[in-house]
Amino acid sequence: MQYDILQSSGQAVGALLAELQSEGELFASANTLQFVEAHLLVIAQTLDHLPEPLRRRLVQIDWHGWQCLQQLLEQDTQPRRDEVWYGVRALVPATLELLAQLRRREPVWFEIGY
Repeated sequence: MQYDILQSSGQAVGALLAELQSEGELFASANTLQFVEAHLLVIAQTLDHLPEPLRRRLVQIDWHGWQCLQQLLEQDTQPRRDEVWYGVRALVPATLELLAQLRRREPVWFEIGY
């Protein structure tokens, strides 16, 4: 279930960014930025609630980066342009790839009953 939430929000971020040509375009579009930030917050909060054994299996995830981004978004702290851009360009793709790799290796970790 949490994996599906992460995948869905990550794909939504990718779709929102697909048509953009640059960082500047994202931050010039208030509506797109609002939706991207909402999805980033969902990802950060979902990661924050992963079971500890699963978190320990995902040591390569930038947990600190996600935690910082979550705090900025929850507290509506400005400026956060660099952190949001890092989130969409580095955190989201790397996190989704690491989760996909672990899911292929150990699918039982991602079963609903776990």
